[in-house]
Amino acid sequence: MKPQLPIDVDESTGVWTTDSLPMLYVPRHFFVNNHAAIEAALGRERYAQQLYDAGYKSAYYWCDKEAAMHGLSGIAVYEHYLKRLSQRGWGLFAFESADAATGHARITLHHSTFVLAQPEATDKLCYMFAGWFSGAMDWVAKNTDRSYTTVSRETQCAAEGHAYCVFTVEPK
Repeated sequence: MKPQLPIDVDESTGVWTTDSLPMLYVPRHFFVNNHAAIEAALGRERYAQQLYDAGYKSAYYWCDKEAAMHGLSGIAVYEHYLKRLSQRGWGLFAFESADAATGHARITLHHSTFVLAQPEATDKLCYMFAGWFSGAMDWVAKNTDRSYTTVSRETQCAAEGHAYCVFTVEPK
């Protein structure tokens, strides 16, 4: 995969944008080291909930903006979301299955940035993404006039010795 992301840099402010959304570009070790430090300070359970809520909100917002920018709707927006995440260094995301009518999805993640940056770990590391996937599915629900809301969780992680990570999304 050779991503061809449209990255624009405003010469007067230094702000980077992709698809008109402001972006940050930081080294993986910088992000993961900060992530691990916050987890240690707050505790995994508390930190994971904070990330879930913030990630949900951000994914929902992103889907709304990208749908308008690219003229997409429904599950195509979610597919575009997974593609963009894959192009930004988080790992390679794909639907194993997805059903916009029911709110169910199973998402695989190969080469997770968290697993690659913490090779000594042996437990689930990729929980940060869980809220992203329910936020995106709930956007699809609203966009397709469905009434469900979903929850997502990491059900398998490559750090546990699996070939890849898996997230499940299902109605609450």
